[in-house]
Amino acid sequence: MPGRVPSATTARGTVPSALLRACRPRQWPKNLLVLAAPAAAGTLSEPSAWSVCGAVVALFCLAASGTYLLNDVRDVESDRAHERKHRRPIASGALPLPLALVSGAAMTVTAPLSSLLLDDPVLTAIVTGYVALTAAYTFLLKNIVLVDLVSVAGCHVLRAAAGAAAVGVPMSGWFVLVVAMGALLLVSGKREAEHRGSTPVRRTLGVYTASFLTGLRIAVSAVLVVTYCLWALSQSPWHAASAVPLFACTLRYNMLVDRGAGEEPEEIALRDRPLQTALVVLIALVGMGIYP
Repeated sequence: MPGRVPSATTARGTVPSALLRACRPRQWPKNLLVLAAPAAAGTLSEPSAWSVCGAVVALFCLAASGTYLLNDVRDVESDRAHERKHRRPIASGALPLPLALVSGAAMTVTAPLSSLLLDDPVLTAIVTGYVALTAAYTFLLKNIVLVDLVSVAGCHVLRAAAGAAAVGVPMSGWFVLVVAMGALLLVSGKREAEHRGSTPVRRTLGVYTASFLTGLRIAVSAVLVVTYCLWALSQSPWHAASAVPLFACTLRYNMLVDRGAGEEPEEIALRDRPLQTALVVLIALVGMGIYP
């Protein structure tokens, strides 16, 4: 399919808005995963924990936005040929390519440098590792079968690790597994939805089959639920009860992917009321177990 030609002119005053949209603020809530380890450890009752975690969330929003800009610059031609992505600010011409490139590079460099202000070498190493992994994913790893899935899951684990480092709490093996499996569930569902699309969006989709992606999604869902249950049952009765809404979340997400959703997981989280309800109940039950 020939690429769509963007508009030759961009109305004055729309560039800042286009830059903001290209930073994908709808995806910033995923950086709240930074709060997971501090919340599980019960440290969020301390005001100092909120301030440092808030700073870390902001750093990850900055780093992620820089990566989104660089990714869209790299994929501008394929995005222009895509039935939905051609509306993105860079592909449509609303955001000039040079400005997007400079802004993306500046953000990805600024995030790890700014982390030095928190005076935590481990945290700085994690933020730097996140920037390095996302950059490697943008320019190389996204085109390697299976590695692309693991790379995305790794980004989520690094977010959670940053939160743990920020407040000085250890991450248990159970915690890491739950985060990793949850991330793999989302990315496998996303790839499956993309595989059904009429316009290819990445090279690896030519290698993956629909049956493999479905099988992966189901297998990861099972591991996620079992892992979470084993952890929850070793905690308080409230934690054990939280396994029920976790199972409901997993079933609901799988059902939505089977029905054709999943290409934009953040849209599901923002719009699906049953999923939101189950998540609220899950968080409430875990909260009652941690903060009685």
